[in-house]
Amino acid sequence: MAAIPTLEEEDARRPNRERQTLVGEQTRLINRIKAILARFDICSFHLSLRNAADRLMAIHTAEGTPLPDNTRAELHRLLERLHLVRAQIRVIEQDRLRRLAADQAAPEGPHAMVRLIARIIGVGVETADMLVHEILSRGLRDRRAVGRYAGLTGSPDESGKRRREKGLARAGSARVRRGMIQLAWRFLLFQKDSALVQWFHTRSADGRKATRKTMIVALARNLVIALWRLVTTGEAPQGVSLRAA
Repeated sequence: MAAIPTLEEEDARRPNRERQTLVGEQTRLINRIKAILARFDICSFHLSLRNAADRLMAIHTAEGTPLPDNTRAELHRLLERLHLVRAQIRVIEQDRLRRLAADQAAPEGPHAMVRLIARIIGVGVETADMLVHEILSRGLRDRRAVGRYAGLTGSPDESGKRRREKGLARAGSARVRRGMIQLAWRFLLFQKDSALVQWFHTRSADGRKATRKTMIVALARNLVIALWRLVTTGEAPQGVSLRAA
Protein backbone atom coordinates (compact mmCIF):
# COMPACT_ATOMS: atom_id res chain seq x y z
CA MET A 1 0.00 0.00 0.00
CA ALA A 2 1.38 3.41 -0.96
CA ALA A 3 1.81 5.99 1.77
CA ILE A 4 -0.57 8.95 1.85
CA PRO A 5 1.30 11.96 0.39
CA THR A 6 2.01 14.96 2.57
CA LEU A 7 0.65 18.41 1.75
CA GLU A 8 4.06 19.39 0.34
CA GLU A 9 4.23 16.28 -1.86
CA GLU A 10 0.70 16.81 -3.17
CA ASP A 11 1.42 20.48 -3.84
CA ALA A 12 4.59 19.56 -5.78
CA ARG A 13 2.47 17.56 -8.24
CA ARG A 14 0.20 20.45 -9.13
CA PRO A 15 2.41 22.17 -11.78
CA ASN A 16 2.86 18.98 -13.81
CA ARG A 17 -0.81 18.06 -13.62
CA GLU A 18 -1.88 21.62 -14.46
CA ARG A 19 0.44 21.65 -17.45
CA GLN A 20 -1.02 18.36 -18.67
CA THR A 21 -4.51 19.85 -18.44
CA LEU A 22 -3.41 22.97 -20.30
CA VAL A 23 -1.77 20.92 -23.05
CA GLY A 24 -5.05 19.05 -23.50
CA GLU A 25 -6.89 22.38 -23.66
CA GLN A 26 -4.36 23.65 -26.22
CA THR A 27 -4.95 20.59 -28.41
CA ARG A 28 -8.72 21.01 -28.13
CA LEU A 29 -8.54 24.67 -29.19
CA ILE A 30 -6.23 23.92 -32.15
CA ASN A 31 -8.51 21.14 -33.36
CA ARG A 32 -11.57 23.38 -33.04
CA ILE A 33 -9.92 26.19 -35.03
CA LYS A 34 -8.79 23.78 -37.74
CA ALA A 35 -12.28 22.28 -37.95
CA ILE A 36 -13.85 25.72 -38.45
CA LEU A 37 -11.34 26.62 -41.15
CA ALA A 38 -11.81 23.25 -42.86
CA ARG A 39 -15.50 24.04 -43.36
CA PHE A 40 -14.36 26.85 -45.65
CA ASP A 41 -11.67 24.68 -47.30
CA ILE A 42 -8.83 26.61 -45.62
CA CYS A 43 -5.95 24.28 -44.74
CA SER A 44 -2.85 26.49 -44.98
CA PHE A 45 -3.40 28.71 -41.93
CA HIS A 46 -0.43 28.41 -39.52
CA LEU A 47 -1.55 28.72 -35.91
CA SER A 48 2.06 28.77 -34.69
CA LEU A 49 2.69 32.23 -36.15
CA ARG A 50 2.68 35.12 -33.69
CA ASN A 51 0.60 37.27 -36.03
CA ALA A 52 -1.97 34.54 -36.64
CA ALA A 53 -4.80 36.76 -35.32
CA ASP A 54 -3.81 39.60 -37.66
CA ARG A 55 -3.65 37.24 -40.65
CA LEU A 56 -7.31 36.35 -40.17
CA MET A 57 -8.27 39.60 -41.90
CA ALA A 58 -6.50 38.50 -45.09
CA ILE A 59 -7.92 34.97 -45.19
CA HIS A 60 -10.39 34.10 -47.94
CA THR A 61 -12.45 31.00 -48.57
CA ALA A 62 -11.80 28.60 -51.46
CA GLU A 63 -14.23 30.69 -53.56
CA GLY A 64 -12.19 33.85 -52.91
CA THR A 65 -14.69 35.50 -50.57
CA PRO A 66 -13.72 36.86 -47.13
CA LEU A 67 -14.57 34.85 -44.04
CA PRO A 68 -18.03 35.65 -42.63
CA ASP A 69 -18.01 38.15 -39.77
CA ASN A 70 -19.30 35.79 -37.07
CA THR A 71 -16.83 33.09 -38.05
CA ARG A 72 -13.94 35.57 -38.01
CA ALA A 73 -15.00 36.87 -34.59
CA GLU A 74 -15.21 33.32 -33.20
CA LEU A 75 -11.75 32.52 -34.54
CA HIS A 76 -10.36 35.68 -32.92
CA ARG A 77 -11.75 34.62 -29.54
CA LEU A 78 -10.39 31.09 -29.94
CA LEU A 79 -6.96 32.44 -30.85
CA GLU A 80 -6.99 34.69 -27.77
CA ARG A 81 -7.73 31.67 -25.58
CA LEU A 82 -5.02 29.67 -27.34
CA HIS A 83 -2.51 32.47 -26.76
CA LEU A 84 -3.43 32.57 -23.04
CA VAL A 85 -3.10 28.79 -22.64
CA ARG A 86 0.30 28.78 -24.34
CA ALA A 87 1.47 31.64 -22.11
CA GLN A 88 0.38 29.75 -18.99
CA ILE A 89 2.24 26.62 -20.17
CA ARG A 90 5.41 28.68 -20.62
CA VAL A 91 5.04 30.15 -17.12
CA ILE A 92 4.77 26.68 -15.57
CA GLU A 93 7.81 25.43 -17.50
CA GLN A 94 9.91 28.48 -16.61
CA ASP A 95 8.97 28.25 -12.92
CA ARG A 96 9.99 24.58 -12.86
CA LEU A 97 13.37 25.33 -14.43
CA ARG A 98 13.94 28.10 -11.87
CA ARG A 99 13.16 25.74 -9.00
CA LEU A 100 15.53 23.11 -10.37
CA ALA A 101 18.28 25.70 -10.80
CA ALA A 102 17.74 27.13 -7.30
CA ASP A 103 18.03 23.65 -5.79
CA GLN A 104 21.04 22.69 -7.89
CA ALA A 105 23.30 22.04 -4.88
CA ALA A 106 20.89 19.64 -3.13
CA PRO A 107 22.44 16.11 -3.27
CA GLU A 108 19.09 14.37 -2.76
CA GLY A 109 15.36 14.98 -2.85
CA PRO A 110 12.83 15.24 -5.69
CA HIS A 111 14.73 17.93 -7.61
CA ALA A 112 17.93 15.87 -7.52
CA MET A 113 15.94 12.89 -8.84
CA VAL A 114 14.53 14.99 -11.69
CA ARG A 115 17.99 16.20 -12.71
CA LEU A 116 19.35 12.64 -12.56
CA ILE A 117 16.61 11.11 -14.72
CA ALA A 118 16.67 14.02 -17.17
CA ARG A 119 20.32 13.15 -17.91
CA ILE A 120 19.12 10.03 -19.75
CA ILE A 121 18.99 10.74 -23.47
CA GLY A 122 15.38 10.53 -24.60
CA VAL A 123 13.93 11.63 -21.25
CA GLY A 124 12.94 15.29 -20.96
CA VAL A 125 12.49 17.40 -17.87
CA GLU A 126 8.70 17.19 -18.19
CA THR A 127 8.68 13.37 -18.15
CA ALA A 128 11.28 13.25 -15.37
CA ASP A 129 9.27 15.67 -13.24
CA MET A 130 6.08 13.66 -13.72
CA LEU A 131 7.73 10.34 -12.84
CA VAL A 132 9.47 11.66 -9.75
CA HIS A 133 6.43 13.33 -8.22
CA GLU A 134 3.90 10.69 -9.27
CA ILE A 135 5.77 7.48 -8.42
CA LEU A 136 9.55 7.52 -7.86
CA SER A 137 9.53 9.67 -4.72
CA ARG A 138 6.71 7.74 -3.03
CA GLY A 139 9.01 5.31 -1.20
CA LEU A 140 7.58 2.13 -2.72
CA ARG A 141 9.07 -0.96 -1.07
CA ASP A 142 10.15 -3.09 -4.07
CA ARG A 143 10.04 -3.49 -7.85
CA ARG A 144 6.72 -5.34 -7.75
CA ALA A 145 5.11 -2.43 -5.92
CA VAL A 146 6.57 -0.05 -8.52
CA GLY A 147 5.11 -2.09 -11.39
CA ARG A 148 1.70 -2.32 -9.73
CA TYR A 149 1.54 1.37 -8.89
CA ALA A 150 2.49 2.23 -12.47
CA GLY A 151 -0.45 0.13 -13.72
CA LEU A 152 1.87 -1.99 -15.86
CA THR A 153 1.11 -5.43 -14.44
CA GLY A 154 -1.28 -7.99 -15.86
CA SER A 155 -4.62 -9.10 -14.49
CA PRO A 156 -4.69 -12.90 -14.90
CA ASP A 157 -7.95 -14.83 -14.75
CA GLU A 158 -7.18 -18.15 -13.02
CA SER A 159 -9.51 -21.06 -12.51
CA GLY A 160 -7.98 -24.43 -11.68
CA LYS A 161 -5.31 -25.16 -14.27
CA ARG A 162 -6.62 -22.52 -16.65
CA ARG A 163 -4.89 -19.13 -16.70
CA ARG A 164 -5.82 -16.33 -19.09
CA GLU A 165 -4.48 -12.79 -19.17
CA LYS A 166 -7.22 -10.16 -19.25
CA GLY A 167 -4.90 -7.26 -20.08
CA LEU A 168 -3.42 -4.51 -17.92
CA ALA A 169 -4.69 -4.05 -14.40
CA ARG A 170 -6.50 -0.74 -14.02
CA ALA A 171 -5.67 -0.27 -10.35
CA GLY A 172 -2.47 1.71 -10.99
CA SER A 173 -1.88 5.31 -11.96
CA ALA A 174 -3.24 6.02 -15.44
CA ARG A 175 -1.00 9.11 -15.69
CA VAL A 176 2.16 7.08 -14.99
CA ARG A 177 1.06 4.21 -17.25
CA ARG A 178 0.41 6.53 -20.19
CA GLY A 179 3.67 8.42 -19.65
CA MET A 180 5.76 5.25 -19.34
CA ILE A 181 4.36 3.66 -22.51
CA GLN A 182 5.12 6.86 -24.43
CA LEU A 183 8.61 6.91 -22.91
CA ALA A 184 9.15 3.25 -23.86
CA TRP A 185 8.53 4.06 -27.54
CA ARG A 186 10.98 6.99 -27.31
CA PHE A 187 13.50 4.72 -25.61
CA LEU A 188 13.54 2.50 -28.70
CA LEU A 189 14.66 5.51 -30.76
CA PHE A 190 17.21 7.11 -28.43
CA GLN A 191 18.69 4.15 -26.52
CA LYS A 192 19.20 1.51 -29.21
CA ASP A 193 22.34 0.09 -27.56
CA SER A 194 20.81 -0.32 -24.09
CA ALA A 195 20.18 -3.75 -22.61
CA LEU A 196 16.47 -2.99 -22.24
CA VAL A 197 16.03 -2.17 -25.93
CA GLN A 198 18.04 -5.23 -26.97
CA TRP A 199 15.80 -7.33 -24.72
CA PHE A 200 12.72 -5.84 -26.39
CA HIS A 201 14.00 -6.60 -29.90
CA THR A 202 14.84 -10.17 -28.92
CA ARG A 203 11.38 -10.80 -27.51
CA SER A 204 9.59 -9.17 -30.47
CA ALA A 205 11.76 -10.69 -33.21
CA ASP A 206 8.74 -12.26 -34.95
CA GLY A 207 7.71 -8.76 -36.08
CA ARG A 208 4.03 -9.29 -35.26
CA LYS A 209 2.11 -6.16 -34.28
CA ALA A 210 0.43 -7.95 -31.36
CA THR A 211 3.80 -9.06 -30.01
CA ARG A 212 5.25 -5.54 -30.16
CA LYS A 213 2.15 -4.14 -28.48
CA THR A 214 2.50 -6.61 -25.62
CA MET A 215 6.25 -6.21 -25.30
CA ILE A 216 6.16 -2.40 -25.26
CA VAL A 217 4.16 -2.65 -22.05
CA ALA A 218 6.72 -5.08 -20.65
CA LEU A 219 9.49 -2.68 -21.67
CA ALA A 220 7.67 0.19 -19.95
CA ARG A 221 7.40 -1.89 -16.75
CA ASN A 222 11.09 -2.85 -16.81
CA LEU A 223 12.03 0.74 -17.59
CA VAL A 224 10.13 2.29 -14.68
CA ILE A 225 11.70 -0.30 -12.36
CA ALA A 226 15.14 0.58 -13.76
CA LEU A 227 14.47 4.30 -13.16
CA TRP A 228 13.31 3.51 -9.62
CA ARG A 229 16.59 1.68 -8.98
CA LEU A 230 18.52 4.60 -10.46
CA VAL A 231 17.06 7.17 -8.06
CA THR A 232 17.08 4.89 -4.99
CA THR A 233 20.40 3.04 -5.33
CA GLY A 234 22.23 4.95 -8.07
CA GLU A 235 22.32 1.84 -10.30
CA ALA A 236 22.12 3.08 -13.89
CA PRO A 237 20.40 0.87 -16.50
CA GLN A 238 22.94 -1.14 -18.48
CA GLY A 239 24.03 0.46 -21.74
CA VAL A 240 21.98 3.63 -21.29
CA SER A 241 23.53 6.80 -22.75
CA LEU A 242 23.60 9.84 -20.46
CA ARG A 243 23.95 13.54 -21.13
CA ALA A 244 26.92 15.33 -19.65
CA ALA A 245 26.32 16.43 -16.05
